[in-house]
Amino acid sequence: MVKTYLKYEHSHSFGVVASASSNAVWAPSSTETNARATGAGKVYVGANEDVLCWDVKKGELLSRWRDSEQQQSSGPSQTASVTAITRSKTVPDVFAVGYSDGSIRLWDARINSVIIRFNGHRSAVTTLAFDKLGVKLASGSRDTHIIIWDLVAEAGLFKLRGHKDQITGIHWIQPSKDNEEEVQDDSGLAGAFVLSTGKDALIKIWDVTAQYCLETHITQSNGECWALGVSPDEGGCITAGNDGELRVWVLDVEGLRNHGNQADPPKEPSYLHERGNISRQGKDRTIGICFHPKADYVAVHGSEKSVEIWRIRSPTEVQRTMARKRKRRREKAASSGDQDADGDANMIDGDGAGPVPEVSDVFILHVIVRTGGKVRSIDWAINKPNKNLQLLAATSNNQLELYDVDNSSNKKSKQETSSDQPDYNRSFAVELPGHRTDIRAIALSSDDTMLASASNGSLKIWNVQTQSCLRTLECGYALSCAFLPGDRSVILGNNKGELELFDIASATPLDVVKAHESSTWTLRVQPDGKALASGSADKTVKFWTFETRQQEVPGTKRTTTRLHLSHLRTLKLGDDILNICFTPDSRLLAVSTLDNTVKVFFLDTLKLYLSLYGHKLPVLHMSIANDSKLIATCSADKNIRFWGLDFGDCHRALFAHEDSVMAVAFIPDPGSGSVATQGQDAHTLFSVGKDGLLKTWDADKFVQLQKLRGHHGELSSLAVSRAGDFAVTASRDRSVRVWGLSDEPLFLEEEREREMEEMHDENVAEALEKDARDADAMAEQYLQERMQVDGVEPANTAADGTIAPASKQTGATLTASERITEALQLCAEDLSANRSYQSALRTYQQQKQQGVPTVPAPAPPQRHPVLTYKSQTAEHYLLAVLESIPSPSLHDALLLLPFSAVPSLFEFLKLWLQRRANVPLCCRILFFVLRTQWSQVVGAGGALNGIVADEEGANGAAGKKSITTGKDREDGGDALQEDDDEPQTGAQQSATTLRTNMAEIQKHLRAVLGDWRSMTGFNAAACGVMSERLGVMERAKGVKGVDVEEHDADTMRKKGEKKRAFVGVSS
Repeated sequence: MVKTYLKYEHSHSFGVVASASSNAVWAPSSTETNARATGAGKVYVGANEDVLCWDVKKGELLSRWRDSEQQQSSGPSQTASVTAITRSKTVPDVFAVGYSDGSIRLWDARINSVIIRFNGHRSAVTTLAFDKLGVKLASGSRDTHIIIWDLVAEAGLFKLRGHKDQITGIHWIQPSKDNEEEVQDDSGLAGAFVLSTGKDALIKIWDVTAQYCLETHITQSNGECWALGVSPDEGGCITAGNDGELRVWVLDVEGLRNHGNQADPPKEPSYLHERGNISRQGKDRTIGICFHPKADYVAVHGSEKSVEIWRIRSPTEVQRTMARKRKRRREKAASSGDQDADGDANMIDGDGAGPVPEVSDVFILHVIVRTGGKVRSIDWAINKPNKNLQLLAATSNNQLELYDVDNSSNKKSKQETSSDQPDYNRSFAVELPGHRTDIRAIALSSDDTMLASASNGSLKIWNVQTQSCLRTLECGYALSCAFLPGDRSVILGNNKGELELFDIASATPLDVVKAHESSTWTLRVQPDGKALASGSADKTVKFWTFETRQQEVPGTKRTTTRLHLSHLRTLKLGDDILNICFTPDSRLLAVSTLDNTVKVFFLDTLKLYLSLYGHKLPVLHMSIANDSKLIATCSADKNIRFWGLDFGDCHRALFAHEDSVMAVAFIPDPGSGSVATQGQDAHTLFSVGKDGLLKTWDADKFVQLQKLRGHHGELSSLAVSRAGDFAVTASRDRSVRVWGLSDEPLFLEEEREREMEEMHDENVAEALEKDARDADAMAEQYLQERMQVDGVEPANTAADGTIAPASKQTGATLTASERITEALQLCAEDLSANRSYQSALRTYQQQKQQGVPTVPAPAPPQRHPVLTYKSQTAEHYLLAVLESIPSPSLHDALLLLPFSAVPSLFEFLKLWLQRRANVPLCCRILFFVLRTQWSQVVGAGGALNGIVADEEGANGAAGKKSITTGKDREDGGDALQEDDDEPQTGAQQSATTLRTNMAEIQKHLRAVLGDWRSMTGFNAAACGVMSERLGVMERAKGVKGVDVEEHDADTMRKKGEKKRAFVGVSS
């Protein structure tokens, strides 16, 4: 009988407020349907692979976005982290989220689900931007490419290639037309431009309509550009680099507006002009620039703990500043006796124009906001009741802060005031649900309901079921922690050798004991609960007992009972103590030291019992099985060793992780759990390592059971529930994850097959990535060759080599292409057999009516089992397969379709259009196949004409076959006429079928579009008639007519909603 094991899977995670890999986006509370939302607004942030929505005022988690659908594009780990978030201004409840694997997902905040998925980048998405209409999306990535996405068609339009390093900023420039009723082109990109910056220190203007780079400039003098900020009126922008230099640019919006209307546009246009430089107070790298959407302020931040807010002076203030400068210039000239300078100053003052103001005259430093951590991203909060500026800051130490900044009009600049009073205050913060630093130790209570997590400066108590933080206590640099018997107190050891004792109910420290001279690396409570052992780097293991003392309550005469530690005895060794472990029967004590060995002592006498040698590096953690017969040790040498406690022999050494193994744990009491765990897997071992993996092992057969991925950093701690129902892990990504027991059993064969599939997917992804890199390298080489041949400088390149299809082949697209090919072949065979049967049946019926002796009636063809099982015709089954493929992946799947399958596909397109089945999808497939396979389609027609010409030359001038091909430019179709006297060859038949199907498709498509046009006309006429009748009723009865569109708009405006621009429009 095949043995089954317990199967674990990821249950939930908590402890992360905001990841340092993503930005934060503020949103008003009015768009939140949750009744708990408050007036301070809410914040959307990335938390590893999730997107969290926090209530800023209450610090509560409103929603969590996690894509439940398995995406092969994310790789076997399925844990791509969030790297960029942006919010649509047209549809405020739609967010675009970029991930580290290059994928993009559009989320609906009202239903907390994904509505569109895109996959086009090869590396992490760095920036995202919606256009003004909210129907196009621009994305930049570390792969140096910019992709324009169509949200209506759910497909990528094209890829812009021109930057040499990662994209750091993207902004749409869409100048408003004088004629607002001007109709855009089919793509909706008429008059649209994209402004982009990259780490290569280049700023580019892209003409999205013509699809080429319009203009290129060098942004920074230090070689890198890390931030881009564009003013709300799009009249200027600011770029920043490694040092404190900010470069201001002026954008000629009027010139861009007229660029597309010029009959002969300039060869070297210049719409972006450098205005000057200003210097920040901080000299670190500038990574964020954010203009206030309504006020004349701009916030700039680097990688340190400060945000600089600059104020933009009004024209009146600038004029006063220039007047003061001219006055000082004249006074200086008069005092020095320089008549020429005096005359120049008078001349400048007299003409009224004055000198051109410098950038430093326009931008002045308003205030420097000091934050509680290194700033990762910022955003302005627009709250109507609050008259002050509100700035949101997401820091790299896992917290969110909202600051109120004074924006008084009579405020002086920093250079003009000497007051040390801050001009801001921190209004709200979201900090309690997470640690500020890496989690160093975790421990579960005896009933598995509470979890203690300790880090540098804080100790937190969590409810495991609700993931809520119950208590937060200040502590030292914690290295280990444990619950004391009764689960009312928690003890931890810090890097100073102290033992800190805390009471959970009152959230107060009980005692601090100076236990060791150096770091306390490990704490273990004796299984019988009578004592505690602590191990330290001072080469000692100390044993402590618990005692209660009566202590006076300050300010009163009452006394209260307090728990204290009493030193019992000490075990001295020759090396630093790294870990200790008791056997469940309290008979032995195992101690691991810095000399790579494990020593086992009798607990009662502390005499040496065994010495375990074998590890090449220090043993970091140990665990002893429930039967006290087996001990597992893990080391920095990446191995796990299993030892017998009878004779100290090593049963097996396993290469467990790709990096140091940090912790191991057996199930403490497998017989105390549910029916699923009682008596099973008593020797199941859990292990975590710096490679970010959690693994389970069978310690009897010494085989790996599961490999669980989820964390985005090194794993540092592990805790297993007493019954083995769940395991808890903590990582350097500051998240705590719970791995629960699944209802399904685990079979080793199935697990090995799954791992082999993951390995295959990794190999396929690497091969596709290599092909994509080679294609990019070839395109770059071609571009360089063209520039050398044509003599064009790199800064002046136009369309050659800068545009590419927005496609990315992944395992999902390969699978989809295989499904289409298999279904097409299956359905083509079934359709051909059915047609042969129908033809033979008609011939048989005709012969039977004429009384001619015939063969027996033809038998129906044998259908494919899949079609028989689904009870569908061939055309219905193939259409269902195409409809099941996600719309963004459909083009990439069709791109892999061989040309030999195109005639069969056109045959089914003809049938679908004839029956009016999903016409939008048919048109999309038809146009894409024609666009990508056009040369082969034209070549098939040319081959047919060549074959016929050869036959006519061989058979004489008269010939036996004539083919007439005509093309009507207005109709775009071609007709085919041929005689059926002589059978055709395979090439002729294929080409003839293809062209005939194209003509039939054109005919049916014209009929469908004609009907739709007629239906639209009928509806428009009906609306006109209804309007006339409503007008008559209004005049006759005094009843005011109701405009349905205006009524819907008013209703949605009252509800604070807006019409969606693209959701639910595409097929």
